[in-house]
Amino acid sequence: MTASALPFSIEEYATRLKKTRQALSKLGLDALFVTDPSNQAWLTGYDGWSFYVHQGVVVLPDADPIWWGRLMDTQGALRTVWMGFDRVVGYEDSFVQSTELHPMQDLSVLLDSLGLSAGRIGVETENYYFSAKAMHVLEASLPNATFEDATGVVNHLRAVKSQAEIAFMRKAAAISEKMIDGLLERVEPGVAKNEVVAELYRDAIRGVGDAWGDYPAIVPMLPSGDDAAAPHLTWDGRPFKSGEATFFEIAGCYRRYHTPFCRTLFLGKPTEDILAAEAAIVEGLEAGLEAGRAGNRACDIANALSDALNRHGIDRVGRCGYSIGLSYPPDWGERTISLRSTDETVLEPGMTFHFMPGLWRDTWGLEITESILIRETGAAETFCNRPRQLFVKP
Repeated sequence: MTASALPFSIEEYATRLKKTRQALSKLGLDALFVTDPSNQAWLTGYDGWSFYVHQGVVVLPDADPIWWGRLMDTQGALRTVWMGFDRVVGYEDSFVQSTELHPMQDLSVLLDSLGLSAGRIGVETENYYFSAKAMHVLEASLPNATFEDATGVVNHLRAVKSQAEIAFMRKAAAISEKMIDGLLERVEPGVAKNEVVAELYRDAIRGVGDAWGDYPAIVPMLPSGDDAAAPHLTWDGRPFKSGEATFFEIAGCYRRYHTPFCRTLFLGKPTEDILAAEAAIVEGLEAGLEAGRAGNRACDIANALSDALNRHGIDRVGRCGYSIGLSYPPDWGERTISLRSTDETVLEPGMTFHFMPGLWRDTWGLEITESILIRETGAAETFCNRPRQLFVKP
């Protein structure tokens, strides 16, 4: 049994595997154990809500990858990965959340059977899905093996998107536009936030045309008024109020590909300080898009934004964007390239970012953002097409 509806062609997966093997060889590794579910999906197609238990992909230099995970999840793997039946391996449920056994003991048996008991194995030590205990047990179970930190190796290979991936992100962008349009229409004074979010999820999952909506890696963020000083609050049952701004941080998602998009709505008459911030942010966005050209650097986008904000007397700290694409909870970023003054990564055609210059002040917050594509020539392209402004309902 093999997957009947892979998101991408076998040829595309072969290209990805070739790039990963080249990285493997460059690092002098005999194998790579990948636990980030985004990297698992990128390499094999695996797609399931099973990342709350230990699982991963073993990448080898001269054989097809092996998906390894909980036994009950092997059925999901057989239905989503491109490899054959013999490349899917499961461990018994007795290892799951046990105080006496650990899944890494089972993985060590698999690695031993592959001749890796004394090999140099790369592991993703810094991600959400691989624990300190997992590392400890793996080292204890294979005392003659050498484990190297391979965090971000596959993530960086994903930075430049194929045309097929970009097409998925365009579909996700159409869903993002629908979500923002619905929010701007439905939000009124007296309407409960949870009611608006319920409709937001309806838009997100129904999708647009043939682009059905997948679940996003992050829940909607939509704090209002003083709460909007905090960038990562979600929602409650309180009603929207006149005299407050609410920013909406959402992302359409299609087949795990995300296109984040943020806009801000003010109910009533905006204050002068937030209008001044709007003008500065829009100017900074325009400057950053112009700097987002192939051959420039990630820091050039950040510096263009910073220069514009400084001209308006605004000193903004922190990064203003990050690489995006294929993601699973709890984050829709790729955790690689950041748009900030210290990141000198050279921009290449096919790179995609959430250009995210949010401002959070003591009594309000403002987010006007764009997900962007670095093109072969010219300034960065925005995936979404909605006015770059503070929206106002008098």
